[in-house]
Amino acid sequence: MTSANLTRDETAARSSSIRLATVEVDLDVRDAQDLAEPTFATTATLTFHATADATWLDFLGESVDSVTVNGRARAVEWDGARIRIDGLGPTNVVTVHGRGRYSTSGEGLHRFRDPVDGETYLYTQYEPADSRRVYPVFEQPDMKARWRFTVSAPSGWQILSNGAETTREDVTGGVRVTFAETLPLSSYITAVAAGPYHRVDGEWTAAGRTVPLGVLCRASLAPHLDADEILDITRRGLEFFEQAFAYPYPWGKYDQILVPEYNLGAMENPGLVTFTESYVFRGASTAAQHEGRANTILHEMAHMWFGDLVTMRWWDDLWLKESFADFMGAHAAVAAGGFPEAWVTFASRRKGWAYVQDQLPTTHPIVADIPDLEAAKLNFDGITYAKGASVLKQLVAFVGEEAFFRGAQRYFADHAFGNTTLPDLLSALEAESGRDLAAWSRAWLQTSGVSEVAIERDAADALVLTQTDPRPHRLASGLFAVADGRLTQRSTFEVDAVEPRTLLTGATGAGIDLVLPNVDDSTYAMVRLDDDSTDAAASYLSSIEDPVARAVIWASLWNSTRDGELPVARLVEIVSKHATRETNIALVTDALAHADVAIGRYAAADDRGLLADAWLETCWNALWAAQPGSDSQLAWARALGTAAARSADRADEMRAILAQSSPAPAGLALDPELRWAWLVALAATGHASAADADAELATDPSAQGHVAHRTVLAARPDSAVREAAWHAAWDDRTLTNDHLAATIAGVRAGDRRDLVERFDAEYYARIRPAWAERSIEIARRLVVGLFPSSDSLTDVDAWLADNLDAPAALRRLVIEQRDGLARELRVRAAQPAAG
Repeated sequence: MTSANLTRDETAARSSSIRLATVEVDLDVRDAQDLAEPTFATTATLTFHATADATWLDFLGESVDSVTVNGRARAVEWDGARIRIDGLGPTNVVTVHGRGRYSTSGEGLHRFRDPVDGETYLYTQYEPADSRRVYPVFEQPDMKARWRFTVSAPSGWQILSNGAETTREDVTGGVRVTFAETLPLSSYITAVAAGPYHRVDGEWTAAGRTVPLGVLCRASLAPHLDADEILDITRRGLEFFEQAFAYPYPWGKYDQILVPEYNLGAMENPGLVTFTESYVFRGASTAAQHEGRANTILHEMAHMWFGDLVTMRWWDDLWLKESFADFMGAHAAVAAGGFPEAWVTFASRRKGWAYVQDQLPTTHPIVADIPDLEAAKLNFDGITYAKGASVLKQLVAFVGEEAFFRGAQRYFADHAFGNTTLPDLLSALEAESGRDLAAWSRAWLQTSGVSEVAIERDAADALVLTQTDPRPHRLASGLFAVADGRLTQRSTFEVDAVEPRTLLTGATGAGIDLVLPNVDDSTYAMVRLDDDSTDAAASYLSSIEDPVARAVIWASLWNSTRDGELPVARLVEIVSKHATRETNIALVTDALAHADVAIGRYAAADDRGLLADAWLETCWNALWAAQPGSDSQLAWARALGTAAARSADRADEMRAILAQSSPAPAGLALDPELRWAWLVALAATGHASAADADAELATDPSAQGHVAHRTVLAARPDSAVREAAWHAAWDDRTLTNDHLAATIAGVRAGDRRDLVERFDAEYYARIRPAWAERSIEIARRLVVGLFPSSDSLTDVDAWLADNLDAPAALRRLVIEQRDGLARELRVRAAQPAAG
């Protein structure tokens, strides 16, 4: 199917000759409850103007049964991806009848059977180009249309689309629902959902308008749905964004639906936003989890303007929506969402993601070169989201917040329901701020890589800010000194740093224990601490009052560990000392995760066992010492579950707690998620059996329980078990996306390379056929999840050399995995000998 991968040039040519007006879609999913029926009926009628005699529609379905052009039946010319249509006139009506195929990969129309009650649920997910799996379309963002949906489905189901329901009539075997015509939309943000979803209604009223609100989830999850909190965040966000953007919410209703086996965090379909079910908390949840959910709600809401109202012309300007939404998610969480420390989390998590991505050999400018859809799929990365948002945070400071939002308002007013490129946004911001943004754009949007900033002290205690890969920064540096057992910020120096070296005029290092560039995290740069500052942080980090400054230091320590400059043992020591005292739970969670990753990936082989045992003991002791029922207690309990996959020293005690033959720490909720996490770890060290997994599943027969059960079974440290799981990942086409991920997690559990290393050669033989035969989402999980963590680069280098003609997107994934392995080997070799 060579034509499935659409290119930027051919789609630009198509949109230059076609002006799309409306699309009517009719779906019939009345047979969806019959899992033996793999397909559904789909009909699309497209009305458009044309200056060409012929074009094509995109459709990745089961069959195309008929094509009608301007009332005349045409022979079906379909290669499995493109439907050729000809005989076009100035105005055209084209109708295509066909059958689509239900998905189990989270792409297209996904079908899920709930193991709890046997109910069936459907939802769509399209970005960047999977609406063509459900109906024939012009699959490119710059061909917007007004859409009218009709869906036939079983009676008693919730049936939803972007528009409001207008009619519902009984038909044989179910009901037929029609929806209001939408305002102009790109195909990738159209949406349908159907099933016996549980629904909670609300509304938001502003300026004499009432916007209906809905929150939906599977019926079996209804007892865990905290809809009131979600609705509260939604109302706060709508009020904030309408005022900030000076443009009323344009999409009528606002439904938010939490769906199973979702590949993303969320998707901004106007009027029907989809979210991962991970945001339905079945047990204990931390403040950081609630903040993360609120941030995602606000991120998707920002897309109602950035992305849905005004849309990028092609995927190389994906940042025009994702960078802005990522920035706005944190900004609105602070300004209106009730989470004043959201920028702390951003500094730790989102920027951490960006720094990792920007150090890869495949890094790219924020405004990227995206020649085709395969490249677009992989460009939803830390550069487009987190680096872009970090740079926008700096841009807001550069032009001023008021001017920035006035520029956004101008942008929406000028381009509503249209498509844009970078110059359209910059011109709006320049008009409102009076700033020339050409140089700023060249320095930040059109370059790649991350600068490292540090502060040098000379013999006279003068302080010089240094940066690699120089870019223009407006940067604040904090100077801290120890007093009464605490690190206290004594002064702050702001400079415009453009050159490799910038003197901090008036600053002195005399009496200063820690110097911290980018103390307020206002710019995008990796911070390097000098030796004295690292020593001060090691002793007093948790005593610093400002959580943003602590976040910058935590990030600096982690980045130094990843680069082999800070020994793994020292990072673990710092985490062990200060994570128990850290008051921001997001920073706690990240620090614990970093310690675990450092031991698993970067510790020298001879030291790893001792470090793993010591870290397990730290987690165990911290769990018992934590305040009962606190977020910190839950974080340490989860960290214990991760640590126990490498060290079995507390296996007997953990088994006893799970069996309730020994008491758990006071206040600890042994909810299903925590129980399964511990059981996976115990299985990885040979301390949980298939019978244990079956018994746990009997108490938690939920969808999440079935996924975790699969991981436990695959995690058992038996060569035959791991071999069966490894081959199932590649060969069992019945595995859904979540079941595939669970199988891979079991194969990788406990970092037991000795159980799977014999499959290294087979991995390299399989990845290219898998890329050709499987969907991108499934193939990506296989290529990344089963990449061999070997002790040599020989095999991966040989594959890259022998596969120069492989698809660029596949080579990118392999190159990135190779870079990660090279870093691991390099950092392990740099570890000091145990003394």
